[in-house]
Amino acid sequence: MSRLREIADPFLLLLIAMVALASFLPARGEEAHIVGIAADAGIVLLFFLHGAKLSRDAIWSGAKAWKLHLATLGTTFALFPLIGLATQQVEAIPTPMRAGLLFLTLLPSTVQSSIAFTSIARGNVAAAVVSASFSNLLGIVLTPLLVALLMQKNMGGGTGSLISLSAVEGIVLQLLLPFLLGHLARPWIGGFVERHRAMLGRVDRASILLIVYSAFSAAVVEGLWHKVSRGELLLLALLSIAILIVVLLFTWGLGRVLGLSREDAVVLQFCGSKKSLATGVPIAGVLFPASAAGPILLPVMLFHQIQLIVCAGLARRYAKVASEIAK
Repeated sequence: MSRLREIADPFLLLLIAMVALASFLPARGEEAHIVGIAADAGIVLLFFLHGAKLSRDAIWSGAKAWKLHLATLGTTFALFPLIGLATQQVEAIPTPMRAGLLFLTLLPSTVQSSIAFTSIARGNVAAAVVSASFSNLLGIVLTPLLVALLMQKNMGGGTGSLISLSAVEGIVLQLLLPFLLGHLARPWIGGFVERHRAMLGRVDRASILLIVYSAFSAAVVEGLWHKVSRGELLLLALLSIAILIVVLLFTWGLGRVLGLSREDAVVLQFCGSKKSLATGVPIAGVLFPASAAGPILLPVMLFHQIQLIVCAGLARRYAKVASEIAK
C-alpha cells in the first residue's frame, strides 16, 4: 500500500477528480462567477499560509551554503526556462499546451517533496529547506516577470494582458501582499501554524482543488476537450519525461563540477529538478484568463506526477547507496 501511495499521489488523484468533475459538470454563468470569487479567496489564503510557514531561523541557518543555493536557483530560473523555450518548437502540440510547458519551466521549486526526498536520500535537509524556500519566495516575483517576458514574446502576443495594470494589481494583492502579511504575522500565529500543519496542509490542498475546478470549468465551457487529442497528451507526457531527465542529468553533473558534498549534491538534484504545483496553480489563476488556465495547467499537473514517481525511486536508490557507504 505504501508503494502504491508513492506511485499514485492521493492529492494528484483528487486533482484528476476535479478535472473530471469540471469536464462533466462545469461551473457556468452565475455559478462560475461564485466559484471564481472563491478561487481568488483561496489564492489569497494559500499565499498567506505560505508566508506564515516560512521560518527566518531556517533561512539564516542554511544561507551559508551560497554556492549550492545559487546553483539551485540557476537551474530553476535559467536552465528550465531555456528548455521551455526549446519546447515551443514542437508544433505537434497545440499552442495552449505549449504555453503550459513554457509556464511549467518558469515555476519555482517545490518545498514539501524536495525536503522529503532529500531526507529519504540522506541529504542535507536544512539546506533543502533553505533552497526550496528561497526558490518559492523568489518565484512570487520572478515567475510573473518571466511569464510576461517569455510567454508574451513566444506565444504570438497572446499574453499581452499579463503586463496590464490589472495583472500587476493581481500579483501584488493576491500573491505578494498576503505572503508578506502572513510572514509578518508569524511571531503571533507561528505557534498555531506549527501545531496545526496537517490541518493547514488540507486547507492548502482544498484551495488548490477549488482553483483547478474553476480553471478547468472555464476551459471546458470553451471546448477544451474538443481541441486536445490523446496523441497530443501522450506527446506532452513524453516531453515532460524528457525535460525531467535532462535536468536530473544536468544537476548531477553540476554537483560534481562544483565539488559539492554528497549531501549537498542530493539537495541540488532534488530541489533543482522540481516544479511546484502548489505555487503554479494559484499563479496561473492570477496571470491567465480562466478559460486559458485549464490547458496551461495540464503540463504542470502531468509533470508533478512524473517527478514524484522518478524522484521517489531515485531517493530510495541514494538511500541504499548511503547505507552501503556507512557500513
